[in-house]
Amino acid sequence: MRKFVIQVDPLTGEKFIEVPFRKHHIIENSIYNKSSAFTLEERESLDLWGLLPEKVSTLEEQCQRVIESYSRKTDPLEKYIYLLSLLDRNETLFYRVFLDHLEEMLPYVYTPTVGEAAKTFSHIFRKLRGLFVSANRISLIDRIFSNAPFSNIHLIVVTDGERILGLGDQGIGGMAIPIGKISLYVVAAGIHPALCLPVCIDVGTNNENLQKDPLYIGLKNKRLEGEEYDFVIEEFVKGVRRNFPHAILQWEDFGKQNALRLLNRYRERICSFNDDIQGTGAIALATIYSAMRLKEEKLKDQRYVIFGFGQAGYGIANALVRGMMEEGLTEKESKERIYPVDKEGLLIEGMTVDEYQRPFVREKNSISGWKLEKEGFIGLKDTIVNAKATVLIGVSGVAGAFNEDILKAMARNCEFPLILALSNPTSKSECSPEAALRATDGRCLIATGSPFPPVKFNGIERFISQCNNMYIFPGIGLGAIVSMSLKITDEMFVYSAKQVADLVSQEDLKRGKLLPDIKNIRQVSEMVAFAVAKISRDSGFGIRGSDEKLLEMIRNSMWDPKYLPYRWAGSK
Repeated sequence: MRKFVIQVDPLTGEKFIEVPFRKHHIIENSIYNKSSAFTLEERESLDLWGLLPEKVSTLEEQCQRVIESYSRKTDPLEKYIYLLSLLDRNETLFYRVFLDHLEEMLPYVYTPTVGEAAKTFSHIFRKLRGLFVSANRISLIDRIFSNAPFSNIHLIVVTDGERILGLGDQGIGGMAIPIGKISLYVVAAGIHPALCLPVCIDVGTNNENLQKDPLYIGLKNKRLEGEEYDFVIEEFVKGVRRNFPHAILQWEDFGKQNALRLLNRYRERICSFNDDIQGTGAIALATIYSAMRLKEEKLKDQRYVIFGFGQAGYGIANALVRGMMEEGLTEKESKERIYPVDKEGLLIEGMTVDEYQRPFVREKNSISGWKLEKEGFIGLKDTIVNAKATVLIGVSGVAGAFNEDILKAMARNCEFPLILALSNPTSKSECSPEAALRATDGRCLIATGSPFPPVKFNGIERFISQCNNMYIFPGIGLGAIVSMSLKITDEMFVYSAKQVADLVSQEDLKRGKLLPDIKNIRQVSEMVAFAVAKISRDSGFGIRGSDEKLLEMIRNSMWDPKYLPYRWAGSK
């Protein structure tokens, strides 16, 4: 396998890329392709005569052409397909356009449009990207990894497609998520795309619609479970360690019965994390930190109701506990301020719960004396009213769950209730920002999981922050790669959350912004990576270096999508 390396000429100091292809082969490789921007010198050395029109385009001119074509697309999925096709042709051009139009294009490259792309993956499938690891071929894992485009992979995003956004089991269609996630790592943290690898582990699907779909391109058997499933994952992880020993592994959209279990099983064996658990927890924590600055209160002063206690709910609860412990509470005292509500109501002693939920189950004596609307069932409103909740967090995937009655109950508990309606895509959001502001007479602080436009209430425009994991995970990955960290810890996520919150100005807080502008995402990722590198160094499992040195390394490693000069490897 080849390595991808950006080199520096020892005589001139010029950065350049040594390319292994010539003729049409280089044009057909998306990492190396410059299309009409190949210089005359490159056309000569790489034997491209006749393959390109005469005029040498600039990157800016190519971007203009892309925007003209992109603007003609009116359907979100068509925009997604067009941008993915551009990625498949010319990665530098794609990332230049994406970075320059980040706010506009983000909803089409990732959520919410990527959900539709996952559902229709087998129908819009055009070109291979990443690696597909079939359970039927797990014995060939080393041969599969030998087909990665480069040998120096530093980041792998892997899914088994079981819990895609709020859509559930999408089987092989889950591959749309690692592909999209990689693009966010690149655009937000500047990790070069040649160093990133999206992977889908195909263990079958329980989605009957996919099983019946004649165009479905994945395994149609029911999902593997138990020892058979664990064997596939074990062989995959061992394969990663053998073939890409320096790679960070991000677990993405695994089902609730596997997500935390796999994270705990492998986090000490391979540098890895689960964005759905840890990333979601950290960005929710960052948003709450910002709200506390506005309220001039602390985490430990709040009472939290988390509606939907799957892996995201657990991740948020775990992050809150660690945040409150930073403020001096014990673990027990921190958990006493958190009320987990699932479809069966408030989780209390005696209920049948999943293993990961058990640490947050409420003791029965903690709810004695509560007045309930329906005897024997403690619902969401009961919990809000009796716990006097000040923060309401939704990760349920239940559209409209935060109705007017629920929101008004929150408004009665404190002056500035915090509402985090985090389910995505947009169709799954627990409430709209407009509904939350209307029900609380404009007093609530709100952030959402999917993008919403600003809302004008009582003549004042309120900005709605998208509680997007993109503020966290790209910097986590970059910091771990640069520091060569042996592990990724929960502490890194807590300090990353603080870094993100600190980047929100007081003026922006007053306008309703609880998170930085997405246009500043590279600054955010830089500071998150810096926090990770420092913790890795101070904990003894990352490279040593002064703060100044670590920050310099992070900045130098962030790729700016521009064409570099090419030199043919055969010209030596």
